[in-house]
Amino acid sequence: MTCASCASSVETMLNSLGGVEEATVNFADSSVKVKFEPAEVSEEQLAGNVDQIGYELVINNENYEAEEEKAYAVRKRKLWVAAAFSLPVFLLSMFFKNLLPYQEWFLLALTLPVAFYAGREFYVIAWKQLRHASANMDTLVALGTGIAFLFSVFNTVYPQLMLSQGLSADVYYESAVVIITLILLGRFLEERAKGNASSAIRKLMQLQPDTVIVIEDGENVEKPLSEVKEGDAILVRPGERIPVDGEISEGSSSVNESMMTGESVPVEKNAGDTVYGGTLNQDGSLTLKATAVGEASYLSRIIDTVRQAQGSKPPVQKLVDKIASVFVPVVIGIALLTFGIWLWAGPSFSHAFVTMISVLIIACPCALGLATPTALMTGIGRGAERGILVKGAASLERARKVDTLILDKTGTVTHGHPEVEELVWETSAESKKLSSVFYALEQKSEHPLAGAITSYLKNKNGQEVKFDGFTNFSGKGVEASVGNTTYLAGNFRLMEEKKIRISESLNQKAESAVGTAVYFAEADKAVGVCILKDKVKGNARSVIENIKGKGIRVVMLTGDIRKAAQEVAETTGIEEVHASLLPEQKKDFVEKYQREGRTVAMTGDGVNDAAALAQADMSIAMGSGSDIALDTADITLMHSDMQHLAEAFALSAAINQKIKQNLFWAFFYNVIAIPVAAGALYPAFGLLLSPMIAGGAMAFSSVSVVTNSLRLKRMKLN
Repeated sequence: MTCASCASSVETMLNSLGGVEEATVNFADSSVKVKFEPAEVSEEQLAGNVDQIGYELVINNENYEAEEEKAYAVRKRKLWVAAAFSLPVFLLSMFFKNLLPYQEWFLLALTLPVAFYAGREFYVIAWKQLRHASANMDTLVALGTGIAFLFSVFNTVYPQLMLSQGLSADVYYESAVVIITLILLGRFLEERAKGNASSAIRKLMQLQPDTVIVIEDGENVEKPLSEVKEGDAILVRPGERIPVDGEISEGSSSVNESMMTGESVPVEKNAGDTVYGGTLNQDGSLTLKATAVGEASYLSRIIDTVRQAQGSKPPVQKLVDKIASVFVPVVIGIALLTFGIWLWAGPSFSHAFVTMISVLIIACPCALGLATPTALMTGIGRGAERGILVKGAASLERARKVDTLILDKTGTVTHGHPEVEELVWETSAESKKLSSVFYALEQKSEHPLAGAITSYLKNKNGQEVKFDGFTNFSGKGVEASVGNTTYLAGNFRLMEEKKIRISESLNQKAESAVGTAVYFAEADKAVGVCILKDKVKGNARSVIENIKGKGIRVVMLTGDIRKAAQEVAETTGIEEVHASLLPEQKKDFVEKYQREGRTVAMTGDGVNDAAALAQADMSIAMGSGSDIALDTADITLMHSDMQHLAEAFALSAAINQKIKQNLFWAFFYNVIAIPVAAGALYPAFGLLLSPMIAGGAMAFSSVSVVTNSLRLKRMKLN
């Protein structure tokens, strides 16, 4: 496709087919997403209908990249042919008129390869469009250059007619060939620029190796990646990329996950840890069991998320699509009107003819069509390289409007890896007797604090404990029984609800500690309290100040006690904090701010804060490799560094700014260029735009839009 109206034609053609529910074209990366009913329409029918209007629909072609390279080589060859033949035509026409005998015939001979080889695609597509009562950018180019060429051929073969009317038999071969050459050059540069815009996808796809070493019956067998199945044992040597998602069964190593998280510091991995396909194994040999392969792998799902986001359309694009769909017919109308006015009121037929050709050539829906998708492709790709996954254009639009940011404390403002500072028992006898029960109880809990407690009690654990029953109280704690005795582990709220007696000494310990208190109770009495503390992230304060500087109100919500929450808030500069909240209460706070007319972004871990994240206008999953985050969050931050949160807002602002800039210049170009080409400056200044200059301006207007979008690749986000 070569312009926004091309994309509109393809969308219209596909959506008109029975059985097609929705077809959405992404002009910037030449792709179309089609939702259809296979029982009513086949893939071959989809491709056939697209072919009717001059385009090729490639479906499930494994050699797509090879075909793209072949097409790129053909475009390059056509450009060289056009340039080689256009140069002598231009020189002879502009500087050496009447230098050769029968010069018009010589110019005609030089023009033929340009028109019928290099520029053939313009006329073929324009004809196919005409047969379906449609028009696009190729229609304008074919009309402008075709009319100039045919008029010139007529004056070459039969100049007597024009001369008999008292008019000069001018030829415009130079306009036809130079316009075709400049447009081919513009499209060639545009394709290269668009390729740079989508480089993030290619980089992600290149992360997975082509072959894998699978361990079968003790032997190392090298297989293509496509043949690896879930459950296979895979050997990954030092310096190799991990091919699939898996769980380490043997070995330890440091793994560089920067290509997915944006974090350059390697992560230590040991037996039982999860690793992801595409990451780099640095210094140890690993054996892993494949847990997700092919499209189910985390990397594949990231690629799919990025690709869908790059192909999504913000609300403003709908207006652009409507303009593009009527752009070409309107321009043809303006060109005919221009010709008529100057033929009636102008100095000559040649003047009217030149202005008509200039209007047809200078108009450019390409820049309009590229303005939004190239900014999205480049910006979203830049975010993916930094570990910021944006779900779609609508997410970026919402991010721009956010005026209230809600932060969950654990894992967002703090590291999310609390450590036990102190475990106090009512008596030392209970410590020995009940450590095993406390350990077993916390092992069954899914709360983030449970892992810290079990790590602390691991070496103090005695005999194995089996429970007769187990209950989880969301946001409060857990309960289990051994025989007739009930055991509880949880916060003060749970102890109150279960009417557990807490001694003055344990209560004072919990209240005086700056940290989170987890009580452990046997029957109706608390027998111990565990004090845990989670460190605040080093850059939390500077990031929060950065976000507040953008005029965004920052609020912290947490299930932790007031004292611990207040300490974190004071350390980070958060002025509004609400503590001791259950998950549903966090959702209530989001609704409260929304009722006040605020646009709310919620940042959490994608699991415990699911209700609040779903309620928020925009959801941000922080430092999460969870499936829930990738599937549901508007923005997923692959690393827990808070700097990425500030970068997400900076990226959103930058992409929206680039879209506005691109659309402004695209509209401004057409609003100014078309009247100038129509001769608006001629009455006052005697200036008339050459069709060749018009062709150059049109070709490079779209290149300038893409180049402006590419500046996002070098933009500093911090």
